[in-house]
Amino acid sequence: MRNYVEVIAHFDTDGNIFPKKIKSEGEWYEVDRVMDIRPAASLKSGGAGIRYACTVNGRPSYLFLEETRWFAELIE
Repeated sequence: MRNYVEVIAHFDTDGNIFPKKIKSEGEWYEVDRVMDIRPAASLKSGGAGIRYACTVNGRPSYLFLEETRWFAELIE
């Protein structure tokens, strides 16, 4: 099952999208750093899209942009 989240993102003049904050379970969390952006499939919850390997509040995470919706996975 996918954990869909709200995202505040920055769109630059080249059309690149960078997530800045995510809202999960009623709380907002900072995206500290985006380390990698690439098309990829989610092995845990199925689906595919643009995968953002990042840290959220110091914890490694994957955020996926699947067409017009975002979902998150914690990396354990």
